[in-house]
Amino acid sequence: MQETRQAARQRRRRRRLMVGATTGLVVTGLLVCLVMTMQPDRKEQAGRAPATAVANSQETHPPTSPGTKPSTPSPSAVSGSPSAGTATPKASATSSAPSSASPRKAPATSSQAGRIRPKDTYQGVATVYEAGVGDGACSYGPSGDMMIAAMNTTDYETSKACGAYVLVRAANGASVTVRITNECPLPCAPGQLDLSEQAFAKLAPTSTGRLAITWSLLSPDTAGTISIRYKNGSSPYWCGIQAIGHRNPLARLEVRTSGGWRQLARTDYNYFLSPNGSGCGGAIRLTDIYGERLTINGIALRPEAVQSTRVQFARH
Repeated sequence: MQETRQAARQRRRRRRLMVGATTGLVVTGLLVCLVMTMQPDRKEQAGRAPATAVANSQETHPPTSPGTKPSTPSPSAVSGSPSAGTATPKASATSSAPSSASPRKAPATSSQAGRIRPKDTYQGVATVYEAGVGDGACSYGPSGDMMIAAMNTTDYETSKACGAYVLVRAANGASVTVRITNECPLPCAPGQLDLSEQAFAKLAPTSTGRLAITWSLLSPDTAGTISIRYKNGSSPYWCGIQAIGHRNPLARLEVRTSGGWRQLARTDYNYFLSPNGSGCGGAIRLTDIYGERLTINGIALRPEAVQSTRVQFARH
């Protein structure tokens, strides 16, 4: 009986060992399958991680465009001091001896231009007005040549059009070249030119009154050089400066100060103002819409005197 019981116990022990071994193999197989299944996911995640990091880096630190420069704020609008007055000069005073000047050219470009740009053609109408002696909002004084015109307020653009030479053409084939010396206020529309009677007569009888035209900017082959005039009331403490007789429209006027060149604000009556006197009586630098710069020395601080220089902008 004892042998029988021992044999039974041995059989039960063997069955437990077999079941345990089988269970171990099954568990081991499941673990191996689980590891094999998870391995590709890890590789895929590892491959995605660098790309995500690069994308985040690009969003946080965007590349700077090549050649980008910080924008420079334009000068604040200023008004003349009470002692200087606001009346525009009506006539030229005596001219002084020519000043010394040193021209410096920058690459020709129209980036300095305002609304009136080189090589563009504009459409509008021509009207006629009695120009008197030719003085106007540009404050040039009497005009020796009455081939002049007033520019509409929009294209006048706070006197940026002053001194510009414009070729005007009518549908009948007639044409005339005029210099902008005045502003034509509203209701003058963009593109409109108010011509002196003498200039309008080159296109049609003045009785016509209104004429469809096209016009474009010129850089004429004119004789003479640029002159400089200080406004009435100018002093070492406040001054207004004007350039006269420039071939091409002016883009900016600067004066030399102890801190370098300073750009002056332009008024609608075509003077550039230094409200605290900075640079008054010193060197002056002019830049036209093509980017050419002319540096002028030797201009005395003499109000109302038209002082000649030896320089002129290049023809384009």
